[in-house]
Amino acid sequence: MDPDYDLVVVGAGVVGAALAREFSLTGLRTLLVDAGDDVGCATSKANTAILHTGFDAKPGTLESTLVSRGYRLLADYAAAAGIAVEPIGALLVAWDADQLAALDGIDTKAKKNGYLETRAVGASELRELEPDLGHGAVGALAVPGESIIDPWSPPIAFATEAVRNGVTLQLRRRLTSVEASDARTLLSFETGPNLTTRWLINAAGLGSDLVDEMFGHRRFHITPRRGQLIVFDKLARPLVNHILLPVPTAMGKGVLIAPTVFGNVMLGPTAEDLTDRRATETTAEGLATLLEKGRRLMPKLLDEEVTATYSGLRAATEHDDYQISVDEKQRYVCVGGIRSTGLTASLAIAEHVRSLLAEVGVDCELIRESKPPAMPNLGDQTPRPYQDATRIKSDPEYGRIACHCERVTRGELRDALVSTLAPTSVDGLRRRTRAMNGRCQGFFCAANIQVEYPVVQASPGGNS
Repeated sequence: MDPDYDLVVVGAGVVGAALAREFSLTGLRTLLVDAGDDVGCATSKANTAILHTGFDAKPGTLESTLVSRGYRLLADYAAAAGIAVEPIGALLVAWDADQLAALDGIDTKAKKNGYLETRAVGASELRELEPDLGHGAVGALAVPGESIIDPWSPPIAFATEAVRNGVTLQLRRRLTSVEASDARTLLSFETGPNLTTRWLINAAGLGSDLVDEMFGHRRFHITPRRGQLIVFDKLARPLVNHILLPVPTAMGKGVLIAPTVFGNVMLGPTAEDLTDRRATETTAEGLATLLEKGRRLMPKLLDEEVTATYSGLRAATEHDDYQISVDEKQRYVCVGGIRSTGLTASLAIAEHVRSLLAEVGVDCELIRESKPPAMPNLGDQTPRPYQDATRIKSDPEYGRIACHCERVTRGELRDALVSTLAPTSVDGLRRRTRAMNGRCQGFFCAANIQVEYPVVQASPGGNS
């Protein structure tokens, strides 16, 4: 008997959704499956929302190649889909002589990675560029190509395009075991029926090592690295003109200050290696650490109101590169160890995986052109529905505010609930509209929104 699918992608984060979109263009019978109740509802929803140039990746690594390629692919896709991106540039700020000297090495690394636009910034120019920066900064390295991006819309856009092209999406389906034979692989889940597939792609993020073990491998181990962040009110936005980065260490890029496309300012993240893969709570210690660092980086920022705090888990491994491999005999592709650069690299990772499968004889030639869906604009740099008189005239619901903090209209909430990938939870509605994400965190509007726009829970195994 033929298997149920030619290809199953396990994990519907931004990388898994990008993979599903890529293979939807090939005509292969594809399933995208996730244990969560939405696409992009784990690591992908809680990051620093930066579109990286790849200037500081380790030269010669697969990550370096795919981040550089993904930067261009995602920028083009975002423009076509209407996903908010602001190319505000970044400054790596040095606070002492040692850090200043280290900037030369980062500049050299950027050039090895093919990024040639970095330039040194002296202390006086730095003060002109960022007048509210804390005292003591001695210089910086400017990276003009770094951008801020709406991090919630890319996985939704990728999965929407995939579903429109015929991909099946199943949520609340946690994979428990695999059993490979010569012709097909049997997949078992906690809920719902078992399935068979010719090929399986493991894009399970924080669980990618566990899926790898199901195929008999122990090539890497995921250590959940928690990053806590503080989001400051929109009144803080004029304080920050660029993404302000520290000189990176072995633990990561360190604590940064960055504007968001939603008009806020973020401080973070921490870098805490944990064992619990579900520990996404914030802690008093973590937030205190951020406030201490923020006080040096930009003292005035701490005078502003805090809108929210949150944390996310990155899929850190013992390796300093992505763990992407193909096992032709098992008909298995591992896409593991995708760290904080996964958002930027997502489309390039999908492109790379398709080329790897083509090399082992899988017929995955592109047979249709990509048609990015028109996504709702969640950024503040272009007019949103409540500001569009023509749109309001044609449909007054776009002029009726439901969430006053974020200026979300009744028309936008309605549109989200009838979209191709309608939300199946309140959090999913938040990510599609910005509703309940403002300074009151839904205290004023949440009850009315949830009564007037109920979110229907999808049944396990069904298309969203």
